[in-house]
Amino acid sequence: MGIDGSPADLATYRRHADELSRYATVLVGPTDAADVVAEAVLSAFSASGWRDVDNRRAYLYRSVLNRALSHRRSTASRRRRETVVALSSPSIAPAASPEAELDAHKALAALSPQQRAVVHLTYWEDQTPAQIAGLLDVSEGTVRKQLARARDHLREILHG
Repeated sequence: MGIDGSPADLATYRRHADELSRYATVLVGPTDAADVVAEAVLSAFSASGWRDVDNRRAYLYRSVLNRALSHRRSTASRRRRETVVALSSPSIAPAASPEAELDAHKALAALSPQQRAVVHLTYWEDQTPAQIAGLLDVSEGTVRKQLARARDHLREILHG
C-alpha cells in the first residue's frame, strides 16, 4: 500500500509534526531530526495496517523511536568504519575524544534512544509513566526502569 496523501493523513501529520520533531531532536539531535521524522511518518503512512490504527499519535511516536534506533545503529556503524580508515592512514590524525568536554547535552547523548525518549517525555513534555507507556507502546514498568537507568547513568556521568 502506498501513501495516498489523504487529507486525514495530512491533518494527522500537521497535528503532531512539532511534537514529533522535538521528540526526534532529543533522540538523534537537531541535524538529523527532520529526516528521522519524515522517514518515520512516510513509513507509518505507507504501512499496511495504518488505516486500522486507533491511536495514531502513539503509533507515530513509536515509529520515530524505531527510526531513531535504526539511525543510531547506522551512524555508529559508519563511525566505526571511518575510525578504522582514519587510524589506518598515517596522514589522518584522530580527533579529540568527545568525552573531553563534558556537559549536560553530551551526557544526554550518551543515553540510549529509549532512555532519552523517556527523559524527554518526562521532563520536557510533562508526561506521566502511563502516558509515556501508551505513546511508546511499552509497559509502565519499562518506562520506570528506563527512567531509573537514565537517571543513574546521568548521575554517574555528571558526578563522576
